[in-house]
Amino acid sequence: MFSKACEYGIKASIFIALNSYRNVRVSLKAIAKEINSPEAFTAKILQDLVRHHVISSTKGAYGGFEIEKELISSVKLSHIVNAIDGDSIYSGCGLGLHTCDESHPCPVHHKFKSIREELKSMLENTNLEELALNIKSGASFLKM
Repeated sequence: MFSKACEYGIKASIFIALNSYRNVRVSLKAIAKEINSPEAFTAKILQDLVRHHVISSTKGAYGGFEIEKELISSVKLSHIVNAIDGDSIYSGCGLGLHTCDESHPCPVHHKFKSIREELKSMLENTNLEELALNIKSGASFLKM
């Protein structure tokens, strides 16, 4: 459903949020290792997240990636998905066809439409704080 880059972006954002709660900036190397992603690919993903104001970066000896604690609850999954994959997940065809709409639906168009609407709602109503706190409490896990 999400691109590999988007999956890594979500995992990276959660990992950064968890560390930001402890006032710890995390390095590219630490993030790539944690989410099991190549460093160069992770760097590109993090650049997109910084450019879209999902995370912030600081250069230098004490640099790294972080999210201001006060902002973690306002970062929705939809922000991460839009930063990396755009909004095509909300309008694309369930079968990947180029021409699929209400007047020329694919075989799964009407069923996929409701799934897409539920997905949009979930992404817009789920924030990083909720995900990070679930991991911190042991209710969910991020390790691969």
